[in-house]
Amino acid sequence: MGRLFTLIVVAGLVYGGLYFVYGVKVKQGVAEQLDAYGLERLEVTAIDYEPLAPLRNESGVTATLVYRGAEAQLDIRVIGHPLFSEEMRLELQGLQALRLTLGAGQ
Repeated sequence: MGRLFTLIVVAGLVYGGLYFVYGVKVKQGVAEQLDAYGLERLEVTAIDYEPLAPLRNESGVTATLVYRGAEAQLDIRVIGHPLFSEEMRLELQGLQALRLTLGAGQ
């Protein structure tokens, strides 16, 4: 029983690390793509993805981008795994939300 519990805890820690690093790598990939398009002023503030995304070679993520008083959420499809494959491709699926802040002094 103790070994099973230890195995579950270790597996949870490994998956938690994989989940965290997956988000960091996808965020870096989105930022690199924006820089390649000449949009380096856009800041990637968050990446949201489903819990099983790090286990798949193809998944959907939502990237939150900010520029001054504007915030946009983009649906992006990740093809290839950012950690385990040599090539990762990001495809824009669409604009989910656009928020503008007016008169905030920015």
